[in-house]
Amino acid sequence: MSDNNQINCPNCGTEININKALYSQLETQIKGQFDSEVKTHRQKYQQAVETLKQKEHKLQQQESDFQSKLQEALTTRLTQEKSQLTLSIKEELETAQKERIGLMERELEEKSLQVIELNRSKAQIEQLKREKEELAEKIKLETQKELTALLDQERYKIHKLVQDQNELKFKEKEKQLSDLQQKLEEARQKALQGSQQSQGEIQELAIESWLETHFPFDSIEEIKKGARGADCIQTVNTREMPNCGTIYYESKRTKDFQRSWIEKFKEDIREKGADIGVLVTEVLPKELERMGLLEGVWVCTYEEFKALSFVLRENIVKLSLTMRSQENKGEKMDILYGYLTSTEFRMQIEAIVEGFTQMKSDLESEKRAFARIWKQREKQITKVLDNTVGMYGSIRGIAGTSVQSIQALELPYSQGESIE
Repeated sequence: MSDNNQINCPNCGTEININKALYSQLETQIKGQFDSEVKTHRQKYQQAVETLKQKEHKLQQQESDFQSKLQEALTTRLTQEKSQLTLSIKEELETAQKERIGLMERELEEKSLQVIELNRSKAQIEQLKREKEELAEKIKLETQKELTALLDQERYKIHKLVQDQNELKFKEKEKQLSDLQQKLEEARQKALQGSQQSQGEIQELAIESWLETHFPFDSIEEIKKGARGADCIQTVNTREMPNCGTIYYESKRTKDFQRSWIEKFKEDIREKGADIGVLVTEVLPKELERMGLLEGVWVCTYEEFKALSFVLRENIVKLSLTMRSQENKGEKMDILYGYLTSTEFRMQIEAIVEGFTQMKSDLESEKRAFARIWKQREKQITKVLDNTVGMYGSIRGIAGTSVQSIQALELPYSQGESIE
């Protein structure tokens, strides 16, 4: 194989390797072509670079021209827009100033109306103050009247109490003075000794006088001295019913209570046919600490006799009514049933119901009227306050702190403390 790749030079006979010779030849040929191509490409590259530099210079020149033109255009545009904007702002300012002037004029008109309304409100407030003062004076007058009435009642009670306490003493003094006029010496002795008979007569007269004064319809019959029986008998009468019953009174004014008085008094009660017996004494029996019923006889002091007489008389009247209602009960029931089922009774009930219904309707109307008046007054006061607050806020907004603050219209923070 090596023989095939070797040849001898015809000139010198030197062996030459064909592969190496071909390779060297090819290498030289390819290298020459490559160098030629590289040179060609390098020239083209240099030309391209020169072309690019020219284009770049041209682009820079164009960009410089464009920037100059753009700056001029922007300057011109800005100048125009600035002029237009200045004109627009001037027009807007003039418009805003005109609107502000108009708004201030309207505010002045509103303030004038508010001042008028405030003056009107002040007049209403003054009227309300006068009404309040008049009402206060009226209430004060009514209070004074009530106080005067209460004082009169208390004076009357005190006077009555003193009168009740001193009534026996006054009667005793009157009796003593009467006896002094008749027999001066005998009256002095009775005044010094305190005669039981004279004292008893005084209490008897006091009982009779009190019964006649407080029960003008009743008959008070005095038992004459020396006659058998107690001191006086009261026949109970009313406007509708005469002779409802009788109360028998016996007066004792001694230092000691005697049980024999009870038996004797009961005999007198049976003899007179009285319904109730009352023994008035200064000293109560040991069995009683205060007035009470002892062996069928009411025993009391002179002070207790006054209340007891009312109670006993009322019981007699009720008992008489009960007894009389039982008379002809069946006939009365028929009459009552006929009356209850009659047209007259129905019409009377209807009239009563209509009267109450009308009264209720009038009461509701008055309630609604007063509610309307109170609501109207409340709205008026609210309106006055709202307008006052609004006017104060507007004036403070215009004049600032030069207007003195009104504490009732400010927030509840201390002076000198700022609002964050």
